[in-house]
Amino acid sequence: MNLFQKLRIDWALFAATVPLLLAGLLTMHSLGGDAILFKKQIVSIGISLAAFFILASMNFRFLRETRTVMILYLFGIFLLFLLFLFGQVSHGAQSWFHVGPFSLEPADPMKLAVILLLAKYFSRRHIEIANIRHILLSGVYVLIPFALIALQPDFGSAMVLGALWLSMVLLSGISKRHLFFLLGAGLLSFFLLWNFAFHDYQRARIESFLNPLSDRQGAGYNAYQATIAVGSGELIGRGFGYGTQSRLNFLPEYETDFVFAAFAEEWGFAGVVLAFFFFSIVIWRVLANAMMGETNFEMLYGLGLAVLFIAHFTINVGMNIGLLPIAGITLPFMSYGGTHLLTEFAGLGILMGMRRYSRAAHRSDVKNEFLPVAGE
Repeated sequence: MNLFQKLRIDWALFAATVPLLLAGLLTMHSLGGDAILFKKQIVSIGISLAAFFILASMNFRFLRETRTVMILYLFGIFLLFLLFLFGQVSHGAQSWFHVGPFSLEPADPMKLAVILLLAKYFSRRHIEIANIRHILLSGVYVLIPFALIALQPDFGSAMVLGALWLSMVLLSGISKRHLFFLLGAGLLSFFLLWNFAFHDYQRARIESFLNPLSDRQGAGYNAYQATIAVGSGELIGRGFGYGTQSRLNFLPEYETDFVFAAFAEEWGFAGVVLAFFFFSIVIWRVLANAMMGETNFEMLYGLGLAVLFIAHFTINVGMNIGLLPIAGITLPFMSYGGTHLLTEFAGLGILMGMRRYSRAAHRSDVKNEFLPVAGE
Protein backbone atom coordinates (compact mmCIF):
# COMPACT_ATOMS: atom_id res chain seq x y z
CA MET A 1 0.00 0.00 0.00
CA ASN A 2 1.51 3.36 -1.04
CA LEU A 3 1.58 6.55 1.03
CA PHE A 4 -1.47 8.13 -0.62
CA GLN A 5 -3.56 5.03 0.07
CA LYS A 6 -2.49 5.06 3.71
CA LEU A 7 -3.52 8.72 4.04
CA ARG A 8 -7.09 7.92 2.97
CA ILE A 9 -7.58 11.43 1.63
CA ASP A 10 -10.94 12.37 0.19
CA TRP A 11 -9.67 13.27 -3.26
CA ALA A 12 -13.02 14.67 -4.40
CA LEU A 13 -12.85 17.19 -1.57
CA PHE A 14 -9.23 18.07 -2.29
CA ALA A 15 -9.84 18.36 -6.03
CA ALA A 16 -12.75 20.76 -5.45
CA THR A 17 -10.44 23.20 -3.63
CA VAL A 18 -8.00 23.42 -6.55
CA PRO A 19 -10.26 25.39 -8.97
CA LEU A 20 -11.13 27.79 -6.13
CA LEU A 21 -7.44 28.38 -5.41
CA LEU A 22 -6.76 28.94 -9.11
CA ALA A 23 -9.73 31.30 -9.41
CA GLY A 24 -8.34 33.45 -6.63
CA LEU A 25 -4.86 33.47 -8.16
CA LEU A 26 -6.13 34.27 -11.67
CA THR A 27 -8.30 37.10 -10.38
CA MET A 28 -5.43 38.58 -8.40
CA HIS A 29 -2.94 38.25 -11.27
CA SER A 30 -5.25 39.55 -13.98
CA LEU A 31 -5.91 42.77 -12.11
CA GLY A 32 -2.34 43.86 -12.48
CA GLY A 33 -1.89 44.25 -8.75
CA ASP A 34 1.27 43.99 -6.70
CA ALA A 35 3.30 41.03 -8.02
CA ILE A 36 4.67 40.50 -4.52
CA LEU A 37 1.17 39.70 -3.24
CA PHE A 38 0.72 37.16 -6.03
CA LYS A 39 4.03 35.46 -5.16
CA LYS A 40 3.21 35.49 -1.46
CA GLN A 41 -0.12 33.82 -2.17
CA ILE A 42 1.61 31.03 -4.09
CA VAL A 43 3.96 30.50 -1.12
CA SER A 44 0.98 30.50 1.26
CA ILE A 45 -0.80 27.89 -0.87
CA GLY A 46 2.33 25.71 -0.84
CA ILE A 47 2.64 25.93 2.96
CA SER A 48 -1.08 25.27 3.43
CA LEU A 49 -1.05 22.19 1.19
CA ALA A 50 2.01 20.85 3.02
CA ALA A 51 0.17 21.28 6.33
CA PHE A 52 -2.86 19.52 4.84
CA PHE A 53 -0.91 16.39 3.88
CA ILE A 54 1.11 16.30 7.11
CA LEU A 55 -2.01 16.57 9.27
CA ALA A 56 -3.83 14.02 7.11
CA SER A 57 -1.19 11.45 8.10
CA MET A 58 -1.79 11.89 11.85
CA ASN A 59 -4.08 10.10 14.28
CA PHE A 60 -6.19 12.68 16.10
CA ARG A 61 -7.72 10.54 18.81
CA PHE A 62 -5.55 12.53 21.23
CA LEU A 63 -7.77 15.57 20.56
CA ARG A 64 -10.54 13.83 22.52
CA GLU A 65 -8.59 14.62 25.69
CA THR A 66 -9.87 17.68 27.53
CA ARG A 67 -6.34 18.78 28.40
CA THR A 68 -5.28 18.86 24.75
CA VAL A 69 -8.15 20.99 23.45
CA MET A 70 -7.88 23.32 26.45
CA ILE A 71 -4.19 23.90 25.72
CA LEU A 72 -5.04 24.82 22.12
CA TYR A 73 -7.87 27.07 23.27
CA LEU A 74 -5.79 28.87 25.92
CA PHE A 75 -2.90 29.34 23.50
CA GLY A 76 -5.32 30.99 21.07
CA ILE A 77 -6.57 33.27 23.86
CA PHE A 78 -2.96 34.13 24.73
CA LEU A 79 -2.26 35.18 21.12
CA LEU A 80 -5.37 37.36 21.10
CA PHE A 81 -4.18 39.09 24.27
CA LEU A 82 -0.74 39.66 22.74
CA LEU A 83 -2.36 41.51 19.86
CA PHE A 84 -3.17 44.41 22.17
CA LEU A 85 0.54 44.69 23.03
CA PHE A 86 2.31 43.85 19.78
CA GLY A 87 -0.35 43.73 17.08
CA GLN A 88 -0.23 45.93 14.00
CA VAL A 89 -3.13 48.20 13.08
CA SER A 90 -4.51 47.74 9.57
CA HIS A 91 -7.74 49.36 8.29
CA GLY A 92 -8.57 50.46 11.82
CA ALA A 93 -8.26 46.98 13.39
CA GLN A 94 -5.41 45.68 15.55
CA SER A 95 -5.69 42.13 14.22
CA TRP A 96 -2.25 41.18 12.89
CA PHE A 97 1.25 40.17 13.90
CA HIS A 98 3.89 40.96 11.30
CA VAL A 99 6.71 38.40 11.16
CA GLY A 100 9.19 39.42 8.49
CA PRO A 101 7.44 39.48 5.11
CA PHE A 102 4.45 37.52 6.45
CA SER A 103 1.52 38.34 8.72
CA LEU A 104 -0.45 36.25 11.20
CA GLU A 105 -4.07 36.86 12.16
CA PRO A 106 -4.78 34.89 15.38
CA ALA A 107 -8.57 35.14 14.92
CA ASP A 108 -8.46 32.51 12.16
CA PRO A 109 -6.79 29.64 14.08
CA MET A 110 -8.89 30.65 17.11
CA LYS A 111 -11.99 29.63 15.13
CA LEU A 112 -10.53 26.16 14.66
CA ALA A 113 -9.67 25.93 18.36
CA VAL A 114 -13.25 26.90 19.25
CA ILE A 115 -14.64 24.18 16.98
CA LEU A 116 -12.44 21.57 18.67
CA LEU A 117 -13.38 22.80 22.15
CA LEU A 118 -17.11 22.82 21.44
CA ALA A 119 -16.91 19.42 19.72
CA LYS A 120 -15.20 18.03 22.81
CA TYR A 121 -17.62 19.74 25.20
CA PHE A 122 -20.83 18.65 23.50
CA SER A 123 -19.61 15.17 22.55
CA ARG A 124 -19.75 14.30 26.27
CA ARG A 125 -22.69 16.45 27.32
CA HIS A 126 -25.16 16.27 24.44
CA ILE A 127 -27.49 14.03 26.44
CA GLU A 128 -27.54 16.65 29.22
CA ILE A 129 -28.14 19.58 26.88
CA ALA A 130 -31.56 20.06 28.51
CA ASN A 131 -29.60 21.56 31.41
CA ILE A 132 -29.11 25.19 30.44
CA ARG A 133 -25.91 25.26 32.50
CA HIS A 134 -24.08 23.50 29.68
CA ILE A 135 -25.37 25.99 27.13
CA LEU A 136 -24.28 28.94 29.27
CA LEU A 137 -20.86 27.47 30.08
CA SER A 138 -20.15 26.72 26.43
CA GLY A 139 -21.25 30.27 25.67
CA VAL A 140 -18.70 31.62 28.16
CA TYR A 141 -15.94 29.67 26.41
CA VAL A 142 -16.87 31.40 23.15
CA LEU A 143 -17.62 34.78 24.71
CA ILE A 144 -14.00 35.29 25.81
CA PRO A 145 -12.44 35.10 22.30
CA PHE A 146 -15.55 36.81 20.89
CA ALA A 147 -14.96 39.83 23.13
CA LEU A 148 -11.20 39.94 22.45
CA ILE A 149 -11.79 39.83 18.69
CA ALA A 150 -14.62 42.36 18.79
CA LEU A 151 -12.40 44.77 20.73
CA GLN A 152 -9.72 44.76 18.00
CA PRO A 153 -12.24 45.54 16.43
CA ASP A 154 -12.88 42.65 14.01
CA PHE A 155 -16.65 42.41 13.93
CA GLY A 156 -16.69 39.92 11.05
CA SER A 157 -14.64 37.24 12.82
CA ALA A 158 -16.64 37.82 16.00
CA MET A 159 -19.81 37.15 13.98
CA VAL A 160 -18.33 33.87 12.74
CA LEU A 161 -17.54 32.76 16.31
CA GLY A 162 -21.11 33.53 17.31
CA ALA A 163 -22.42 31.52 14.34
CA LEU A 164 -20.16 28.60 15.27
CA TRP A 165 -21.41 28.51 18.86
CA LEU A 166 -25.08 28.81 17.92
CA SER A 167 -24.76 26.12 15.24
CA MET A 168 -22.94 23.70 17.55
CA VAL A 169 -25.55 24.23 20.25
CA LEU A 170 -28.34 23.54 17.77
CA LEU A 171 -26.56 20.46 16.41
CA SER A 172 -26.12 19.16 19.94
CA GLY A 173 -29.86 19.27 20.49
CA ILE A 174 -31.43 22.21 22.30
CA SER A 175 -34.97 22.54 23.60
CA LYS A 176 -37.29 25.11 22.04
CA ARG A 177 -37.55 26.90 25.38
CA HIS A 178 -33.81 27.38 25.57
CA LEU A 179 -33.70 28.36 21.91
CA PHE A 180 -36.10 31.24 22.52
CA PHE A 181 -34.04 32.24 25.54
CA LEU A 182 -30.93 32.41 23.35
CA LEU A 183 -32.71 34.50 20.74
CA GLY A 184 -33.76 36.96 23.44
CA ALA A 185 -30.23 37.06 24.82
CA GLY A 186 -28.92 37.68 21.32
CA LEU A 187 -31.23 40.62 20.79
CA LEU A 188 -30.24 42.06 24.16
CA SER A 189 -26.56 41.62 23.31
CA PHE A 190 -27.00 43.40 20.00
CA PHE A 191 -28.73 46.28 21.77
CA LEU A 192 -25.85 46.57 24.25
CA LEU A 193 -23.21 46.28 21.51
CA TRP A 194 -24.94 48.90 19.36
CA ASN A 195 -25.12 51.42 22.18
CA PHE A 196 -21.92 50.75 24.10
CA ALA A 197 -19.41 48.74 22.01
CA PHE A 198 -19.76 49.40 18.29
CA HIS A 199 -17.58 52.10 16.78
CA ASP A 200 -19.14 54.78 14.62
CA TYR A 201 -17.84 53.19 11.42
CA GLN A 202 -19.37 49.81 12.41
CA ARG A 203 -22.76 51.42 12.99
CA ALA A 204 -22.36 53.19 9.65
CA ARG A 205 -21.70 49.85 7.93
CA ILE A 206 -24.89 48.34 9.32
CA GLU A 207 -26.89 51.44 8.44
CA SER A 208 -25.46 51.40 4.93
CA PHE A 209 -26.50 47.74 4.68
CA LEU A 210 -30.09 48.69 5.46
CA ASN A 211 -29.92 51.47 2.87
CA PRO A 212 -26.67 51.08 0.88
CA LEU A 213 -27.51 53.80 -1.65
CA SER A 214 -27.96 56.45 1.00
CA ASP A 215 -24.23 57.17 1.27
CA ARG A 216 -22.54 55.98 -1.90
CA GLN A 217 -19.48 58.16 -1.36
CA GLY A 218 -19.14 57.27 2.32
CA ALA A 219 -20.00 54.14 4.30
CA GLY A 220 -21.86 52.55 1.40
CA TYR A 221 -19.11 53.13 -1.18
CA ASN A 222 -17.49 49.68 -0.98
CA ALA A 223 -20.80 47.82 -1.13
CA TYR A 224 -22.00 49.99 -4.00
CA GLN A 225 -18.85 49.43 -6.08
CA ALA A 226 -18.95 45.71 -5.37
CA THR A 227 -22.53 45.37 -6.57
CA ILE A 228 -21.64 47.31 -9.74
CA ALA A 229 -18.73 44.92 -10.37
CA VAL A 230 -20.88 41.83 -9.85
CA GLY A 231 -23.68 43.16 -12.07
CA SER A 232 -21.35 44.26 -14.85
CA GLY A 233 -20.11 40.69 -15.26
CA GLU A 234 -23.51 39.69 -16.71
CA LEU A 235 -23.67 36.17 -18.19
CA ILE A 236 -20.10 35.36 -19.25
CA GLY A 237 -18.12 38.26 -17.77
CA ARG A 238 -15.92 40.95 -19.23
CA GLY A 239 -13.12 38.49 -19.80
CA PHE A 240 -9.85 37.61 -18.10
CA GLY A 241 -8.02 40.82 -17.20
CA TYR A 242 -10.83 43.15 -18.32
CA GLY A 243 -12.56 43.90 -15.02
CA THR A 244 -12.78 47.67 -15.25
CA GLN A 245 -14.17 48.22 -11.74
CA SER A 246 -11.14 46.47 -10.32
CA ARG A 247 -8.43 47.53 -12.77
CA LEU A 248 -9.41 51.20 -12.45
CA ASN A 249 -9.36 50.93 -8.64
CA PHE A 250 -13.05 51.66 -8.12
CA LEU A 251 -13.35 48.37 -6.25
CA PRO A 252 -11.26 48.39 -3.04
CA GLU A 253 -9.59 45.36 -1.43
CA TYR A 254 -10.11 43.23 -4.55
CA GLU A 255 -7.56 40.66 -3.32
CA THR A 256 -9.31 39.97 -0.01
CA ASP A 257 -12.79 41.16 0.97
CA PHE A 258 -14.00 41.78 -2.59
CA VAL A 259 -12.30 39.03 -4.55
CA PHE A 260 -15.74 37.57 -5.30
CA ALA A 261 -16.90 40.81 -6.94
CA ALA A 262 -13.67 41.03 -8.97
CA PHE A 263 -14.04 37.39 -10.05
CA ALA A 264 -17.73 37.84 -10.94
CA GLU A 265 -16.93 40.90 -13.08
CA GLU A 266 -14.39 38.99 -15.17
CA TRP A 267 -16.10 35.58 -15.36
CA GLY A 268 -19.76 36.52 -15.09
CA PHE A 269 -22.68 34.43 -13.94
CA ALA A 270 -21.21 31.30 -15.56
CA GLY A 271 -18.02 31.61 -13.54
CA VAL A 272 -19.94 32.28 -10.34
CA VAL A 273 -22.04 29.14 -10.87
CA LEU A 274 -18.85 27.10 -11.28
CA ALA A 275 -17.36 28.60 -8.11
CA PHE A 276 -20.56 27.80 -6.22
CA PHE A 277 -20.49 24.27 -7.63
CA PHE A 278 -16.95 23.54 -6.42
CA PHE A 279 -17.63 25.12 -3.05
CA SER A 280 -20.76 22.99 -2.65
CA ILE A 281 -18.64 19.89 -3.32
CA VAL A 282 -16.28 20.93 -0.52
CA ILE A 283 -19.20 21.31 1.91
CA TRP A 284 -20.81 18.05 0.77
CA ARG A 285 -17.61 16.08 1.28
CA VAL A 286 -16.89 17.70 4.66
CA LEU A 287 -20.39 16.72 5.83
CA ALA A 288 -20.05 13.22 4.38
CA ASN A 289 -16.78 12.70 6.24
CA ALA A 290 -18.32 14.11 9.41
CA MET A 291 -21.07 11.50 9.26
CA MET A 292 -18.42 8.76 9.21
CA GLY A 293 -16.77 10.00 12.40
CA GLU A 294 -15.79 7.27 14.84
CA THR A 295 -17.41 9.12 17.76
CA ASN A 296 -19.59 12.16 18.34
CA PHE A 297 -16.43 14.24 18.74
CA GLU A 298 -15.30 13.61 15.16
CA MET A 299 -18.83 14.11 13.86
CA LEU A 300 -19.25 17.42 15.68
CA TYR A 301 -15.84 18.59 14.56
CA GLY A 302 -16.68 17.94 10.90
CA LEU A 303 -20.04 19.65 11.23
CA GLY A 304 -18.40 22.65 12.91
CA LEU A 305 -15.83 22.86 10.11
CA ALA A 306 -18.65 22.88 7.55
CA VAL A 307 -20.36 25.70 9.48
CA LEU A 308 -17.09 27.67 9.45
CA PHE A 309 -16.79 27.43 5.66
CA ILE A 310 -20.48 28.20 5.11
CA ALA A 311 -20.36 31.21 7.43
CA HIS A 312 -17.33 32.70 5.66
CA PHE A 313 -18.75 32.00 2.22
CA THR A 314 -22.22 33.36 3.02
CA ILE A 315 -20.99 36.53 4.71
CA ASN A 316 -18.40 37.30 2.03
CA VAL A 317 -20.73 36.72 -0.91
CA GLY A 318 -23.56 38.51 0.91
CA MET A 319 -21.49 41.64 1.46
CA ASN A 320 -20.26 41.54 -2.16
CA ILE A 321 -23.79 41.62 -3.53
CA GLY A 322 -25.18 44.10 -1.01
CA LEU A 323 -27.23 41.67 1.08
CA LEU A 324 -25.01 41.84 4.17
CA PRO A 325 -22.92 44.62 5.74
CA ILE A 326 -19.21 44.86 5.00
CA ALA A 327 -17.63 42.69 7.69
CA GLY A 328 -14.07 42.11 6.52
CA ILE A 329 -14.51 38.35 6.02
CA THR A 330 -12.37 36.39 3.55
CA LEU A 331 -13.76 34.07 0.89
CA PRO A 332 -12.52 30.52 1.56
CA PHE A 333 -9.68 29.39 -0.73
CA MET A 334 -9.96 32.47 -2.98
CA SER A 335 -9.08 35.54 -0.90
CA TYR A 336 -5.49 36.66 -0.48
CA GLY A 337 -3.94 35.82 2.88
CA GLY A 338 -1.84 33.06 4.37
CA THR A 339 -3.43 32.70 7.80
CA HIS A 340 -6.93 31.91 6.59
CA LEU A 341 -5.61 29.51 3.94
CA LEU A 342 -3.46 27.68 6.47
CA THR A 343 -6.40 27.48 8.88
CA GLU A 344 -8.73 26.14 6.18
CA PHE A 345 -6.34 23.44 4.99
CA ALA A 346 -5.29 22.59 8.54
CA GLY A 347 -8.97 22.08 9.36
CA LEU A 348 -9.38 19.82 6.34
CA GLY A 349 -6.14 18.00 7.17
CA ILE A 350 -7.42 17.22 10.68
CA LEU A 351 -10.66 15.93 9.14
CA MET A 352 -8.65 13.68 6.80
CA GLY A 353 -6.65 12.42 9.77
CA MET A 354 -9.92 11.53 11.49
CA ARG A 355 -11.03 9.83 8.27
CA ARG A 356 -8.20 7.30 8.69
CA TYR A 357 -10.05 5.68 11.57
CA SER A 358 -13.61 6.52 10.54
CA ARG A 359 -16.42 4.01 10.41
CA ALA A 360 -18.85 3.26 7.63
CA ALA A 361 -21.84 5.50 8.29
CA HIS A 362 -25.30 4.01 8.03
CA ARG A 363 -28.41 6.13 8.20
CA SER A 364 -29.87 4.04 11.00
CA ASP A 365 -26.65 4.35 13.04
CA VAL A 366 -26.61 8.09 12.69
CA LYS A 367 -30.28 8.37 13.62
CA ASN A 368 -29.82 6.24 16.74
CA GLU A 369 -26.47 7.63 17.86
CA PHE A 370 -26.21 11.25 16.89
CA LEU A 371 -27.25 14.00 19.23
CA PRO A 372 -30.89 13.55 20.31
CA VAL A 373 -32.90 16.72 20.77
CA ALA A 374 -33.62 17.47 24.41
CA GLY A 375 -37.24 17.48 25.39
CA GLU A 376 -38.39 15.46 22.39
